[in-house]
Amino acid sequence: MRKLLMFNSTSLDGYFTDANGDMSFAHNRAQDPEWDAFVSGNASGGGTLLFGRKTYELMASFWPTPAAAQMMPKVAEGMNRLQKLVFSRTLKQVSWSNTTLLKGDLVAEVQRLKAGSGEGIVILGSGSIVSQLAPHGLIDEFQVVVVPVVLGRGRTMFEGIARQLPLQLTRSRSFKNGNVLLCYEPMS
Repeated sequence: MRKLLMFNSTSLDGYFTDANGDMSFAHNRAQDPEWDAFVSGNASGGGTLLFGRKTYELMASFWPTPAAAQMMPKVAEGMNRLQKLVFSRTLKQVSWSNTTLLKGDLVAEVQRLKAGSGEGIVILGSGSIVSQLAPHGLIDEFQVVVVPVVLGRGRTMFEGIARQLPLQLTRSRSFKNGNVLLCYEPMS
């Protein structure tokens, strides 16, 4: 059975996008070699990336570009190499390498994907995907990077969840740039 994890950055006040849908606050930190190595290490792994339409469009507009390859070569290589799945009711086609467009029922499709064999699946961004899958217990691990900035307004990745989802902290790690990684699993 494949594991599904979510990796997202949030502001200190709990927003993963600002009021305009922008996530650049997560990348405007001082240089930190340890953080850079952590990000590069994550990108060099295997598995499948899972996106909603908005995150897919954002990622596909940056990672295949020469600017991305120059700024973050290891991350760009990983993002372009990995298999990607995008769930969308409105997209007609996808153009980013190794990407498959899925239009079926999100919950049923993710259950099918998890039941298969292979490496893990990672949700990046895609708050609407997170908020639809979390109540069904389909996310095995929540990896949240708290970025030391207050946005004041924005969107949480758990909008619309109607009941509490108890989680337990499994590990944490702080970085010199002020980012803190918190990893949670659902409580049984």
